[in-house]
Order: sequence, then C-alpha cells, then structure tokens
Amino acid sequence: MKYWRLGDLLVSSGVITEEQLEDALARQRSAGDGKRLGTVLIESKIITENQLIETLQMQLGVDFIDLNNTSIPPSMAAILPKNIAKKHNVIPVKLVHNELYLAMTDPLNYITIEEVQAATRKKVIPVIATMAAMERAVMNLYSNEGAARAIEEMRKDNIGEATIEQSKDNVSYLGDDDANSAPTIRLVNSIIERAVTDNASDIHLEPREDEMMVRMRIDGIMRNIFTVPKDLQGSVISRLKIMGNMDIAQHRLPQDGRSNIRIRQQDIDIRISTLPTIYGEKIVLRLLRKTQNLLTMEGIGLRGENMELFQKLIHNNSEGVILIVGPTGSGKSSTMYTMVKDLNREEVNMVTLEDPVEYNIDGVNQVQINEKTGLTFAETLRSVLRQDPDIIGVGEIRDTETAEIALRAAMTGHLVLSTIHTNDAKSSIDRLLGIGIEPYLISGSVKGIISQRLVRRICPKCKIAYTPDENELELVKMKPRSAATFYKGKGCADCFYTGYSGRIAAFEILLFSQDVKRAIIQQDPVALDKAIAATGFVPIIENCRELVLEGITTAKEVSRAVSRTDY
Repeated sequence: MKYWRLGDLLVSSGVITEEQLEDALARQRSAGDGKRLGTVLIESKIITENQLIETLQMQLGVDFIDLNNTSIPPSMAAILPKNIAKKHNVIPVKLVHNELYLAMTDPLNYITIEEVQAATRKKVIPVIATMAAMERAVMNLYSNEGAARAIEEMRKDNIGEATIEQSKDNVSYLGDDDANSAPTIRLVNSIIERAVTDNASDIHLEPREDEMMVRMRIDGIMRNIFTVPKDLQGSVISRLKIMGNMDIAQHRLPQDGRSNIRIRQQDIDIRISTLPTIYGEKIVLRLLRKTQNLLTMEGIGLRGENMELFQKLIHNNSEGVILIVGPTGSGKSSTMYTMVKDLNREEVNMVTLEDPVEYNIDGVNQVQINEKTGLTFAETLRSVLRQDPDIIGVGEIRDTETAEIALRAAMTGHLVLSTIHTNDAKSSIDRLLGIGIEPYLISGSVKGIISQRLVRRICPKCKIAYTPDENELELVKMKPRSAATFYKGKGCADCFYTGYSGRIAAFEILLFSQDVKRAIIQQDPVALDKAIAATGFVPIIENCRELVLEGITTAKEVSRAVSRTDY
C-alpha cells in the first residue's frame, strides 16, 4: 500500500480544499488532545464520516466493514491484547492463515498498523469501519474477556469452594484485573465492571442444571450476558457471600448482605440477596450509585404542563402529603430524590427515612431503616417528629401504622413526601382506604398524587420514521386511520440491537381540589370520578401518546410499560 497522509489524500480527491485542510490542522494543533485529523474534520463538519469512508475506499481500495452486522469470533480477543485495541480503537475481525483483518477508523494510521503487527506477529490487512460501530464492537469483544480468562484459570487450577477463603482480603473495592488476585476475584470483578459499563441496575446469577447464567437488567429489561461452568458455581457464590458478609456455610435459607465498591470514580453500594433453588443458590446484586447528576425535573422526564403541576404541588403551601405511586421499578425513588433536592434549603430541617439510602444529598438528614434491629419506618417516624422537622421524606408507606403517622404529621404542619405501590393516582386513594386509613385523614392531609411509569427511549443512532397500523394507534388510544408518523429503532450495536437506549418517565399528576376531598369523605366513587375530571386531570396514557408522537418512545413500549387497566 502506498503511504499517504490523510489530508493530502482528501485534497487530491477534491473532497476538501487546501484552506479547509489548513484550518483543520490548526484546530488539531490548538486542541492538543491527540485527535486524528479525520475526527477533527468530521467534528468541524467539513466532511461527513460517510464522505471520509467513501474516499478511503475509492483511493486506497480499502474495504468497508459493517461491524453492526458482523459476528466477530470471541477467539479474536486472544489475538490482540485489549489495551492495544482500546488505545488505538481497532478490532481484529478475522484471521486467514497469517493475515489479520483489522477494522480501523483510519486505515492511514501506519503507526497503529505496525504496532498491531509487532504485537500479533501477523500481517495486518486494514478494513474501515465507522467510529460508533467500532467503539461498540471493541466493548462487546473485550467486555467478557476478563471473565473468560478468569474462568479458564479457575478450571486450570481446579478452584472450588475449598479454596475460596483466599479471597476474603479484597472485598471493599473493585480494581482492574490484577494478575496477583485470585481468579475468582477477577471473575466477580469483571461481572460487576461489565454491569457498571452497561449501566445495569441489577445482576442475576441463576443456577441452571448444567451451568450458571449471568443476566443483567438494563433499561428495565433482562439480558443474557454469559454463562459460568457448573463446577465453578460454588466458588462464585462463596465469593459474593464473603463480599456481603454472609454465612458461606448456609445454603438452605435466604440471606441478605451489602458491599461498597468504587469503580471509575463512582461509589456504588451493592445489595446482595441469595435465594435457594433446586439447582443451587440464586444471587441478585442491586447496584446503587451513590452520586447522581440527573436528579432534576428535566432529567426525570418532567415537561410542559406536568412540570408546572409538579412545581405547584411541591412549592404551594408548606404542609400536606405528596404521594409518588407506581409499581416496582417505575422510578418513584428518583422522583422523590428530585423533590428532596429541590426543597433542600438552608432555612428548613429535612429528614428522610430510606431503605436503602440510594443517593447522598448534602444538607439532608438521611436515616437508614433497619427493620432487623427494630428501626422500622413507623418507629423512626415517631422519633423524627421530635426532631423539629419541616419536611419529612418517608421512603415507602408499607403498612397502616406508617401511613397513619405520616398523614397525621402532615395535618400538624409538616410537609411529607412518600411513595406507595399502586397502579395509578386514583387507586392510591382506594389503597389507603383499604389498609384502614380514615377518609377524613386522606382528605385533610393529601395534597396530591404523582403516578408514573418508565418507558424506554428510542435509540437515536438507528431511529427511523414509519406509518403506524390501526393496532398501534389503538395502543395509544388514537382513532383508526388517524394521520400520524411514529418512530422506532431498527436496532444497532449501540443499543444492543434492541432499538432502545435509556429511559424516560411518563406521568399523571392529580391535585386534590375541594370537590375531590369532599368525594373522598363521602366515599362516593361516581362523585370522585367527576371531581377528578373537573381538576383537568390528564391520564398517563395521554402523556405516553405525546412521547410516541414526538419520537421519544414507541407505541409497543407504551403497551408494555403501561397496562391497559391503568387507563
């Protein structure tokens, strides 16, 4: 291959001018961040990534490879070390005899080609790929590399439960793969690191008849990650029990534990739960990130009228109960923390009761509930009322006693924030009545109810428009043959080919009017429905419809996340 410089090649091909090249080179020099010229040209919008690829293909005869639709054998991870692949953002695609086909974003980077040839002792054949696809492919190929290497070493050393005790010394932090660490430690660390990288909320290690499956909940959906051989199951479980300060000899009863780690400048609290099954103990790890920068009204998905209602609810009057409702995993805790951050001021005394404390907020007195020691929500709430609070946050109303204390506290001049597991705003009233709360307490203390669901966002990288059919229109309560454009993700490497990336909350907010309060006291369902409608209450399905029409989520995702019984 003739040695070219990228800038000269683009100028000679007529893609850019000499002046544009000089401008890009000046930007590259002034930035001083080591970016390649091609990246600078694309970021400066002088050329597009497609123009760059087409030029390199035509002028150099370098093939283009669509990494989004290419299956790369896991064995490729053993040919090129991870540190070189990540350093240069390249990935081995296939090996044919002594020729290594290497996907690159810049096939003119001869220094990289020479380094890869020296490391692999193979002749490198460059192929070109897009930047986004390259980054995802590198992550996917090498994400399980540490786990695979650790498993191989465990099998080679015949590690089982008898040798797991050696790992008791490294339980409070998570580092990179350490050659001096036991392979069991490195295996568990690699699993946790993969979960953090993929922004998983939970890790599930599920014993099967012939293997142990590792699954992760990402964007609310479970995904299979890889499997651990059956003969190594016991050592992995024992390692996790040690991390959680649990009894490694107890296999017949459920256990709970916790561990704190630090990874990638993030402090993460891990809640570990075991459950005996017919094939061994299942372990679930809940990852709680201690610091979050997205706890804002915009960050949780509040917009337009819902934003106005939210602000009116928390800032008008300084007493009453605000309930945040929804099923498990609907984002109630994030919404409550957003309220706490917004209300946190020097002139107020705020106390929260939580199980567990998920985010640390400066200036707020956060109490960790521990029911095993008698520190229950109800008992702690009684004590908090003697601490001169202005605002009280109750993590969850679980029983009649807690509900009654919280509502009475609101009637004596306190602002109380809490969550409760119900499907929608209206059913929360029925829930409180059902657990034995007097109607006058509900009417006199509750200011409003926020009901929410989390729906997955369409992946922006593979988002396309289409015309919905009548079934999809029905999912979001639109009339048949309505003129509308919907959007969906066709699936790409960036979204793990799901078509979704990230989540946003859909809301319905009910403010209690005098008519609503009166209907609750009278326990008149018909009058209550009329009173709720008179407030201008907008059901959650209408908020979901807006998200669909704006191209934020899909009708099918709305159907999955929002049950038809909710509207």
